Amino acid sequence: MLCQVFPENYAQQLQEKTARLTELLPSVPNFEAFESPKSHFRARAEFRIWHEEDDSFYIMFDQETKQKVKIDACPMAIQPIADLMQPLMAEIKSTPVLRSKLFQIDFLATLSGEMLVTLIYRRPIEGDDAWLSAANALKEKLSITHIIGRARKQKIVLDQDFVTETLNVDGKPFRYQQIENSFTQPNPFMAQSMLHWARKQTQNCGGDLIELYCGNGNFSIALAENFNRVLATEISKTSVASAQVNIADNQIDNLVIVKLAAEEVTEALNGREFFRLKDVDLSSYDFSTIFVDPPRSGLDDLTRQMVTEYDNILYISCNPETLARDLEVICQSHELVSTALFDQFPYSHHIESGVFLKRR
Repeated sequence: MLCQVFPENYAQQLQEKTARLTELLPSVPNFEAFESPKSHFRARAEFRIWHEEDDSFYIMFDQETKQKVKIDACPMAIQPIADLMQPLMAEIKSTPVLRSKLFQIDFLATLSGEMLVTLIYRRPIEGDDAWLSAANALKEKLSITHIIGRARKQKIVLDQDFVTETLNVDGKPFRYQQIENSFTQPNPFMAQSMLHWARKQTQNCGGDLIELYCGNGNFSIALAENFNRVLATEISKTSVASAQVNIADNQIDNLVIVKLAAEEVTEALNGREFFRLKDVDLSSYDFSTIFVDPPRSGLDDLTRQMVTEYDNILYISCNPETLARDLEVICQSHELVSTALFDQFPYSHHIESGVFLKRR
């Protein structure tokens, strides 16, 4: 949508998404639709940089025409990013060593205003003392919390490569380390709504929780108090390391995260031994609930069958088509109890949703 917002059309587009989700799913009991702010809702933004003689500016590419479009402002970006964009570009244009062959700028911000800016180049910057000095001066002048420089096979971190987001859910603060160039929820307002809804669905489940695709522990940390113990799995080494930081930061003592792919979890539960599980006694867990938040492709055949072995299933989906496909199998043994739509990406066709199911 090229950073455009249409507040006057927001209610209609949310209604259209609701109709589409309702049409795809077998049923939508206890349905809730969580609205996003109508502007300034994205905490991540990436812009290509275009240079014309003495001028430089942000651009994006129109997906339909493939033409570049100059971006002067981005009302989709949360306020700290929106406020920084033009002052940052002005400084870059006036500083040749920062401007030279600058290819892209990535922004990662938090609700509290912490900011990480990544400057990506088509030239080497490692060992360039002039670039380093200018980047530090830029950081100081514009009060940018963190700056990273990237080039081919190069990464220069001025101080740190992450921000710490605080999400307030049900009156409680949850802190999350969010690493540059790693997955984080793009809309922190919807992230708070998703955690609230997930906590509400599972508050009476009891027993233990097993989670697949846990990322940096976003859901597992917020859900931990609803269960005796939580075992969460994630394949990304970077995300697992970040999750360990978040567990300690939030003082969670009943959550273990291990590096396993979804199919490996099934194999482990069927008796296969993994060195990564040498300190985890799977037989001691009493799993009542499974939580999955898969990629757009949904659940693979093995995992789709595995989830039906649990009394309660919490499923967050970023693709209603694959969710509907998976539910054709899951609803043979489980009943839909609650459904939600989270408007993570306003003014786009993307739908984020959640379903909670119980064994029939």
